[in-house]
Amino acid sequence: MKNMVVKVLAMASVLSPAAAIAQAAKTAPATATYIMKEDIDKISATEQSLSTRDENAKVVDLGYENFALGIIHRGSTRTPAPPAPAGGGAAAQAQPCGRTMATLPAGGTPGGITHDFQTEGYIIVSGGGTMFTDGYIVNGRHNNQNPQGGPNGPTCGGMAYGVKKVTVKVGDVVIVPPGVVHGWADIPDHVDYLSFRPSQRVMQPGWVNPTIAK
Repeated sequence: MKNMVVKVLAMASVLSPAAAIAQAAKTAPATATYIMKEDIDKISATEQSLSTRDENAKVVDLGYENFALGIIHRGSTRTPAPPAPAGGGAAAQAQPCGRTMATLPAGGTPGGITHDFQTEGYIIVSGGGTMFTDGYIVNGRHNNQNPQGGPNGPTCGGMAYGVKKVTVKVGDVVIVPPGVVHGWADIPDHVDYLSFRPSQRVMQPGWVNPTIAK
């Protein structure tokens, strides 16, 4: 019994943030980070003319992980997107991901993504639409691009199957763990939302969006 107690305590210490900081030889932060509404509005204003835009405001080093705030705008899915440029060099170099199938199942939903390490907690602040989550991606493509400021680090994208669809509105909250499929099935007009993003240090700590950098 004594040995079991020792093992449990040891495991708890490994899983605790303080122990994770110590093991990584990181210094725990000793100050809070403020992101003011005015800064959020500035970033959001630069996104409104685009069909899809996702930017982080800041990437905060918590010692044992990073934490970022995303500011996202998505226009109507009922307006056809402009065609992709010819060539597609980056897409051609992307690695396969998700399930591999020679014959696709029926009823796929386009635009599914999963993030390798990034958790996202959404709060809808304007507009709304129908999200889809869960399920799985078939014959996807993996994007390893990892800009300093994100937004999300390595990501798999492609046709999703077996998803759950839920209509969300202002004030609703959605939490998407790493590896969970998510996307938008229908946006009648637009949707704007904030995304709270803890991750396994996939972005540059201390990064600040150029729009609000002092």
